Amino acid sequence: MKVMDLEGKKVKEIKLPKQFNEPYHPNLIKRAVLVIQSNKRQPYGAKPRAGLRYSSELSKRRKDYKGVYGRGMSRTPRKVMWRRGTQFGYVGATAPGTRGGRKAHPPKAEKDWKKKINIKERKKAIRSALAATFNLELIKKRNHVIIKDFPFIIEDKIELLEKTKDVKNTLMKLGFEKELERCEKKKVRAGKGKSRGRKYKKKTGPLIVVSKNCKLLKSAINIPGLEVVNIRNINAELLAPGTHAGRLTIYTESSINKLEKDKLFI
Repeated sequence: MKVMDLEGKKVKEIKLPKQFNEPYHPNLIKRAVLVIQSNKRQPYGAKPRAGLRYSSELSKRRKDYKGVYGRGMSRTPRKVMWRRGTQFGYVGATAPGTRGGRKAHPPKAEKDWKKKINIKERKKAIRSALAATFNLELIKKRNHVIIKDFPFIIEDKIELLEKTKDVKNTLMKLGFEKELERCEKKKVRAGKGKSRGRKYKKKTGPLIVVSKNCKLLKSAINIPGLEVVNIRNINAELLAPGTHAGRLTIYTESSINKLEKDKLFI
């Protein structure tokens, strides 16, 4: 695999480690991504006493005070709104379907959304997703704009870039101008999600994989669609967003060497 400098010129060639030889397993990748997404899910639920916070006991016995014996009323729980002696004005309450009543089957905060995956299975999914990042057909299916010389590996100098404009200029020189333009576009979401903190739908852009916690992790954070990740922290969701493998991924030379030297995900 060819190694490029920051100007987009070929410097040398290196051999890819065996992690990139894994066959494409879409079902395994999907499972690994869904496990990550389910473990990130925040528990939510109704207040346990919602709809039950008032008295609505109603007696059907013959001689009980506040009873409805012989009135021809259904057994729906009711609360008293007014009374005149032993005559009461009732309104349905508490039961599902009544005004202000409880929900029949509300979402419960104690529900456990977490899923599990075998360690070997997870590692195999990551290897498969890594190999898919060099599969041009899968990359095209994700609507990434592929440049002429891709795929390639970039030299380590990119990890030292401190300014966002320098990162952007480097990506332009490498030929990712149209890809960055594609990621800048965002559209207003259709539906109720607009009022729930997710008004805009954004594109997923390139992923840069680095060898260590470097300056690039902060300097590239404000470029729309672009993500930077340490090779040790990589997972199936980053490599295959939305369970679809083939994300446009740029690896630094050191990250490839670390993958081989430390035998990661094997």
